[in-house]
Amino acid sequence: MSDCKNPETTCNTKTGTNFTAYETGLRQDWPAHTVEFPGLGEIPGKHFLKGAIGLTSCEVSINSMAPGAGMPIYHKHQQNEEVYIFIQGKGQVQVDGEVIDVQEGTIVRIAPNGERIWRNNSTEPLLYIIIQAKENSLTQYGLGDATVPEKAVTWPN
Repeated sequence: MSDCKNPETTCNTKTGTNFTAYETGLRQDWPAHTVEFPGLGEIPGKHFLKGAIGLTSCEVSINSMAPGAGMPIYHKHQQNEEVYIFIQGKGQVQVDGEVIDVQEGTIVRIAPNGERIWRNNSTEPLLYIIIQAKENSLTQYGLGDATVPEKAVTWPN
């Protein structure tokens, strides 16, 4: 597992001219990551990746929520929408009072002004990834942004 407690550090990182690869640890190790939230104290199982991998257009966090745990406050954003990608476990997300049951494979997008909160109401850890980006900022996407260099595919031995 990564021994990096500070999301701005670069341990367990490999960088090149056009990439950064970062080891966050195995999924079962995600609960050891923590983030300090002003007014709330230390939140276990959350690790922001912006600083660790040098993101410039979004924030990504990996998250592990213990059985029976939940976010202690509602929150919303000023500019950023969020996408929650659930990869293990079961829980619930509440947006503007509407409850959405989530499980492995569920993806939820929340607009900046949506008041959100979530919880793990199951007996196993709830693992999820959150991607946060400025709403309406995407101008090119998918194959429309791709270019294909004229180059044969090769892999070093």
